[in-house]
Amino acid sequence: MYNIFACDTILRSFSRKIVSLDDHIALACAGLKADAHVLINRARIECQSHRLTVEDPIIVEYITRYIAGLQQKYTQSGGVRPFGLSTLFVGFDPYTGVPSLYQTDPSGTFSAWKANATGRNSGQETIKLAIRALLEISAN
Repeated sequence: MYNIFACDTILRSFSRKIVSLDDHIALACAGLKADAHVLINRARIECQSHRLTVEDPIIVEYITRYIAGLQQKYTQSGGVRPFGLSTLFVGFDPYTGVPSLYQTDPSGTFSAWKANATGRNSGQETIKLAIRALLEISAN
């Protein structure tokens, strides 16, 4: 099984944006900090509940669907405001070891990605990363 937090020193520098949900799943968020704390707590409780109930670790897609459903419920409910953050769920499938990456939006939609960025400067950083990758591939 893969441990997503083997590079603990790197994660300490990003401790406010990247959090551990389980041994093999991490969550990165961009947006309102108070809303992030609510979703992080709900995701951790769901991961623990799943492990206790099913006696198996949770998969990344399941926890992504759970949080996206929660975000969508708050988007359509009267008297409450939507969550003001987008999230990236990253982790390894506990059965096959295949890495997974999912993004959720404040509206509650989610999608799978091979690579993604989120936050204020995500567009510019993604373009820079894509150009660097293309340059590296064409140099070889």
